[in-house]
Amino acid sequence: MENTQKHKLVVVVGSVREGRFGPVVASWVAEQARVHGGFEVETVDLADVDLPLALPAESPRSAGASYPRPAGMAPLTAALESADAFVVVTPEYNHSYPASLKAAVDWHFTQWTAKPVAFVSYGGVAGGRHAVQHLENVFAELHAVTVRDGLVFPSYFTAWRDGRPLDPETPGHARTMLDQLRWWAHALRSARDAVPYPA
Repeated sequence: MENTQKHKLVVVVGSVREGRFGPVVASWVAEQARVHGGFEVETVDLADVDLPLALPAESPRSAGASYPRPAGMAPLTAALESADAFVVVTPEYNHSYPASLKAAVDWHFTQWTAKPVAFVSYGGVAGGRHAVQHLENVFAELHAVTVRDGLVFPSYFTAWRDGRPLDPETPGHARTMLDQLRWWAHALRSARDAVPYPA
């Protein structure tokens, strides 16, 4: 039977740097997800979130719902909690991903657990691949599932025009990523509903 259920997808804009390109990429990705039809889409921009680097002594995994997050982080936490799947949009800074993204990840744990994550990266020649490699390790620690196919935009400053990638094959690659993300979202949501994840 075909799965016609829509899943909640949160697109995370990982960079907060002045002049960043991330919102342009995230807007296009969110548009592709809406066209895909398998998701209810919400975009979360970390530039709008209070993200202190100093963390409480107890981990969010052990503290659970009582973890003392800043009040300004509540919308982010609620979005992550309600999500069935994520697309993380990240640049590459010094062969890795932004501190803002690491802070957003570290302030949470169960919100990511047993959910699928896809990556869309952009940068210079490498296109953000080093950032994604590091993020894959981080999300494995959180018991999230990273999907095989993502999107990589090397030399994004010449590869985009008017808010869209110039390569005509890119929407097809995006659909492949979203198809995989939807499959995992459905499978993992069904599994979480049936049996609590043994984290």
